[in-house]
Amino acid sequence: MHMKILLTTTSFQDTPGAHHDLLAQTGWEIIRARGPLNEADTLALVGDAEGYICGDDAITRTVLEKARPKLKVISKYGIGVDKIDVKSCTEFGIPVLFTPGVNHTTVAEHTFLLLLALEQNFLYGVDASRRGEWKRRTGHEVLDKTIGIVGLGRIGKEVASRAKAFGMKIVGFDIYWDEKFAKEHGVKRAATLDEIFAASDYISLHTNLTPETRGMINAQSFAKMKKGVLILNCARGEIVNTIDMVEALKSGQVGGYGADVLDKEPPPADHPLLKLPNCIVTPHIASRTYESVVRQATTSVKNLILAMRGEKPIAQVNPEVPVKKVV
Repeated sequence: MHMKILLTTTSFQDTPGAHHDLLAQTGWEIIRARGPLNEADTLALVGDAEGYICGDDAITRTVLEKARPKLKVISKYGIGVDKIDVKSCTEFGIPVLFTPGVNHTTVAEHTFLLLLALEQNFLYGVDASRRGEWKRRTGHEVLDKTIGIVGLGRIGKEVASRAKAFGMKIVGFDIYWDEKFAKEHGVKRAATLDEIFAASDYISLHTNLTPETRGMINAQSFAKMKKGVLILNCARGEIVNTIDMVEALKSGQVGGYGADVLDKEPPPADHPLLKLPNCIVTPHIASRTYESVVRQATTSVKNLILAMRGEKPIAQVNPEVPVKKVV
């Protein structure tokens, strides 16, 4: 059977590796686009594809209504499915697959890249040196500082293990608490987010974007934090209220913001967080290492192949939707 697969994730396409061979061996026709796509661009491409390997494209109900009944499977490259209308997928009988456990190491490493860059005034020193200037600012050690980790899933745990190696004090908040891990790594459990806010020199966000977490970091929460707190966000930009963050950075209530994600991606040139000297923004690359890309891409292809064969995929967001044999 001739199959068409829509592939939009750029890191999948731009990174060499075995995932390309695995996809090519299927014999399917691959329709390529450069995501992340907005609703209009996604809408223009769906309709003929039976399978979809997506990144952070806007897969709304309107998109899904056009995509079905031809679209049989959505295979998410990555773990965040907040851009996918999973409820509508479930209603329409479309399995949504994802790739947990493939990028936690990479994202945790990037989190510490942002933290150390902020505390050591890294960009200031590098930029001055490149201008032929020898300007220095005194930074801070992370030793004995308290890091509050919001979300102790796979990524949060990797951050905690690295924080322990740096000799930091660790406070964690998560509804699902792994007592064994916490004990082994010296993680104190916070009963509330307010407890995290009050205790932490650094706050690292590793929670999903949900209606409850959208805008969770805002003016009200900043008021409960230590003055000069550093905030790290390698989760989703919408968890942080951008306007409130800008004001907190300007006032010094927040000493620095290290973000790999923004509320609008790609951001407009005049996005208010891009020019602030105490804000470091990277272009959603925390999981974009060669090792992580190959793991994510390979898993997303394997998921798609298994589901198309009517076999159980590696991980499914809506397991109540049965996978049905297509090929």
